[in-house]
Amino acid sequence: MGKSNRKARPGQWDDGLTQIRANAAGIDIGATEIWVDVGKKAAEPVRRFQTFTADLNEMAEWLKACGIETAAMESTGVYWIPAFQILESKGIEVVLVNARHAKNVTGRKTDMLDCQWLRLLHSYGLLQASFRPAADIAVLRCYLRHRQMLIQYAAGHIQHMQKALTQMNLQLHHVISDITGLTGMRIIRAIAAGERDRKRLAAMRDVRTKATEETIAKALEGDYRTEHVFALKQSLELFDSYQHQIQACDKQIADHLSRLESKANPAEGLKPARREKKKRRNQSSLNIRQEALRISGVDLTQIGGISESAALALIAEIGVDMSPWKTEKHFASWLALSPNNKISGGKILKRSTRKTANRARDILRLCSQSLMGSRSALGAFCRRMCTRLGKPKGIVATAHKLALLIYRAIKFGKAYVDIGQDRYEQQYKERTLKRLARKAKELGMQLIPSLENQVP
Repeated sequence: MGKSNRKARPGQWDDGLTQIRANAAGIDIGATEIWVDVGKKAAEPVRRFQTFTADLNEMAEWLKACGIETAAMESTGVYWIPAFQILESKGIEVVLVNARHAKNVTGRKTDMLDCQWLRLLHSYGLLQASFRPAADIAVLRCYLRHRQMLIQYAAGHIQHMQKALTQMNLQLHHVISDITGLTGMRIIRAIAAGERDRKRLAAMRDVRTKATEETIAKALEGDYRTEHVFALKQSLELFDSYQHQIQACDKQIADHLSRLESKANPAEGLKPARREKKKRRNQSSLNIRQEALRISGVDLTQIGGISESAALALIAEIGVDMSPWKTEKHFASWLALSPNNKISGGKILKRSTRKTANRARDILRLCSQSLMGSRSALGAFCRRMCTRLGKPKGIVATAHKLALLIYRAIKFGKAYVDIGQDRYEQQYKERTLKRLARKAKELGMQLIPSLENQVP
């Protein structure tokens, strides 16, 4: 088992509290070792295991022999995943807890191992399990996160290509909007293949490009040094390699989506898209909107700001079962989109939202930003919130509203219907007038519209 300088000391706890989980264990996950505490369930209550698969299986069998039914562990990086999966396959309920929650509970943590402290807190019901979607949705989430990582890696090589072009003083990125578009990739591939004639390169221009052939030819006059062309060629090859990997990832995602349970028939529930959008470089070749509707039962793209890729990413992050959250307010709070009021002496000292690394929250904020120029009701709401609270807080307020709409849509199957910007403005005006009239009545006055606003 190896040696370790860590020693277990008996922990002190208030015996007046009632244990609600007698058969509980605490697990402290590390990169090379795992410490497990089972309390009075064994003669040796604390044991250390290595992180090899054989040792993890041995740990699971030991916990089963001790009569352990549930275990708590901290979400340390990705080290917890193998242990979590093996224990779960053995029938042990594993509670994944936030390390911050365990530290916030006061106690004598310095006099005991982390595994002992986790077992004590878990046995008294003081730890809350982190959300983890169903197994099939968790697999989809893993694929989509991996695909996003591939896109980020490919984006780095786009920057490398642009750097090589700049070092050769080829101002291609100044005359076309995207060097990875049809025009840009044709020219870059030709340069990597050895073409140096500016007019021939400019003739590869796509007909939809705004810049003329003369402008592009002028931008392609530069110093084609061997070392910079070599860097451009390698960056191009790496970019193409990642594009192939993204396509392979899309096939794997499509294969997994086909095995997920269907909750709706896309042929019956799919309405026409709100508006057709041109295909982007990183857009999947799958019919994402149709698959998202089939596995969730609702079309989330009908909600303003939520694109097809965002709808599938949200389903992968939050799942299609809203039962972990009692109400829509609990759901918004989990996303850290609700004010985290800090009150002392009856005064609210701080209202800002909690800091979190929740990916679903980031997706909703990006969707909210896309509503700034929308003529939908949500677009009007977003602009009103940004004007009233400032843009950062207005984006968060809009993301909060999107979260509520998504919760209602998935849980109750309630389709979202956009009333439009004009109708929203009219409703807001009516609510404002009712509020002013009620306030005036409380003050013993009467609200009378001006002659300019009266209809003859």
